Amino acid sequence: MKERRFFFTSESVGEGHPDKLCDQISDAILDACLQDDPQSRVACETFASTSLVLIGGEITTKTFVDFQQVVREVTKEVGYTDPAYGLDYQSMAVLDMIHNQSPDISQGVSGSGLEEYQGQQGAGDQGMMFGFACNETKEFMPLPITLAHQILIQATKQRKTRTIPWLRPDAKTQVTVEYEGHKPIRIDTVVMSQQHDDGIAYRTIKETLIDQIIRPILEPTGLLDKTTKYFINPTGRFVVGGPFGDTGLTGRKIIVDTYGGMGRHGGGAFSGKDPTKVDRSAAYMARYVAKNILAAHLAERCEVELAYAIGVPFPVSVMVDTFGTAVIPENQIEAAVTQVFDLSPAGIIAALDLRHPRYRKTATYGHFGRGEFPWEKTDKVAELTRALG
Repeated sequence: MKERRFFFTSESVGEGHPDKLCDQISDAILDACLQDDPQSRVACETFASTSLVLIGGEITTKTFVDFQQVVREVTKEVGYTDPAYGLDYQSMAVLDMIHNQSPDISQGVSGSGLEEYQGQQGAGDQGMMFGFACNETKEFMPLPITLAHQILIQATKQRKTRTIPWLRPDAKTQVTVEYEGHKPIRIDTVVMSQQHDDGIAYRTIKETLIDQIIRPILEPTGLLDKTTKYFINPTGRFVVGGPFGDTGLTGRKIIVDTYGGMGRHGGGAFSGKDPTKVDRSAAYMARYVAKNILAAHLAERCEVELAYAIGVPFPVSVMVDTFGTAVIPENQIEAAVTQVFDLSPAGIIAALDLRHPRYRKTATYGHFGRGEFPWEKTDKVAELTRALG
């Protein structure tokens, strides 16, 4: 039977998007705490609006962190350096509403909760987390979100090097790919909204973004054609942006952070959370498992679900779904996964080296598909193969 054709769209947002600014601030604060105290407990939320950044949440750490300095440094590095942008790292107000972690949560994570789990690190919360991998790209990521990220990485380079001097920090893009079954066959639509200086002609903006940013990224795929559609700054103007145009909040871009909507999501955000929070660490482990399953040629697509209960030192469920692409029964893969991977909260932290301060880098252009992170390794292929006999 002929495989169905369909369209799938994913979006990405740039580092100057107000929500992404907040994610970066939250993760920079996490990194600063982990730098000198790897056992820090952090749940940091950030809110940004016109001339204001507010940080709040729960932090327990033995080190001193100058939160004001961290917030201003991140804001400067992102590019909010001019009062005309509505947010300026020097003149903005920074409000600090941070307090200590709840002792009720702490005792479960520390292994001092229920008697049967004494001495064992438990999960920091209940919930389910998903990891996904597919063979559409060399990174084992879906193509639409990969391309959307790459376009904005290119735009950021052009802005920060002043190659295109009129670019401002806020930006977002969207890529629609046509599929036949699970195979991408063409790029149908590209949407890009890029903040810019006032007084730049729309035609200049459109031609520059297509010729210098979009095409250099998409042409090597061989999937552009004469019918590919481009929607560039569809309102015709994008001068007012960033937290001046829209408030920002940590954790509002969870689909941008993961797989662009391809594959399920448990609902928990990542940024600002230390690795005892399974919202983050178990999602990284689920990706690690899914990617190794593909690298072992056990399937062409794979989704892994892990679920936890607060204070409990092991997952309450493990599920592997290969969407009909597995070469052996999925229950056998699940059994091998539980044998090869330590899925306890403590085991995840140890296996993926999650107490290392690397989180600011994850806060833009996706947490997955980037080889610099340990959850992207494919070093469990041989063990999976042995476990399956």
